[in-house]
Amino acid sequence: MNNVGKRLRVGVLGCGPISQSAHFEACRRAKNADLYAICDVAEDLLERMSAIHQPTKSYNDYDLMLGDPDVDAVIIGIADQFHVQAALKATAAGKHVLVEKPLGITVEECEELHAVANRTGLTVQIGNMKRFDPGIAYAKRFVTDEMGEMLALKAWYCDSTYRYSVTDNVQPLVVLSSNAMRPEGNPKLDKQRYYMLTHGSHLVDTARFLGGEIVSVKAWNTQKFGAYCWFVTAEFASGAIGHLDLTVAVRMDWHEGFQIYGEHGSVVAKTYNPWLFKATDVEVFSTRDGCYHRPLGEDAHFYKLQVEGFADTILHKAPMQGAGLDDGIAAMRNDGGHCQIRRKR
Repeated sequence: MNNVGKRLRVGVLGCGPISQSAHFEACRRAKNADLYAICDVAEDLLERMSAIHQPTKSYNDYDLMLGDPDVDAVIIGIADQFHVQAALKATAAGKHVLVEKPLGITVEECEELHAVANRTGLTVQIGNMKRFDPGIAYAKRFVTDEMGEMLALKAWYCDSTYRYSVTDNVQPLVVLSSNAMRPEGNPKLDKQRYYMLTHGSHLVDTARFLGGEIVSVKAWNTQKFGAYCWFVTAEFASGAIGHLDLTVAVRMDWHEGFQIYGEHGSVVAKTYNPWLFKATDVEVFSTRDGCYHRPLGEDAHFYKLQVEGFADTILHKAPMQGAGLDDGIAAMRNDGGHCQIRRKR
């Protein structure tokens, strides 16, 4: 089939904060996709988001959206506890899937989705949008093409006590609804698990994206004055070693980045709060010319770039730039729920 000029028609499941802050706008800005449909059980929220974003269709029943033959793919932007169930329904309906990270809440359910999706041949991508950060992508190319063997990787993801002072100014004013569908209980109350799943999934995926497969991890955790800190040692399949730091929340500005030491060079990087849509500052030293190199990340709307990459994979069979199901499962296996953790008291 000739898909030249074709645009991916996307249906977004969930009209909550992540869709309002990221997915609706990303689909509207994408060069090769359209916000064709939106869906939410909360009719008041659905009505307001439809008025703002003007999709072609709006649905308050997910099955009805999946039954629409004009929907090519869905973005799943609902609570983590519903990710796998929603993705399974989408693949059963023949729809491609971009599902927010983390892929799920247990390894077992993620493996079930993997088995089902593999039989369909559909594209299922995980929303690790940092892979579309131009600075991180540049570092990946250097590591792959020029650096040679990796000796070690250090990466850190430290949320800040001042996070909302920044993000409240740059994110849209989020509209909430008392009719929204929520998981039983309040999963966010288990902060140790919640922080590792939501923030740790970014840290682990970035480490794997840059350093390759992680074959073993060991973590230490301490909790004081309402802050949580994990130091994780990791061994990569290449024989390189890693150190990962996940801290929520540091008493300083947003603190995220990585350092990589290799055979023919090194990488030092500083990553910004994602809602600033500013590319990671990357400085690469190459022994090839004895010079430092710094790329310009002129377009750093990670969520838009993520949708465009997703659409290219579906429409033109381009290699997947984002995280696949194997990556989503690996992140689950390497997170705090599935690695050896020693609690410091």
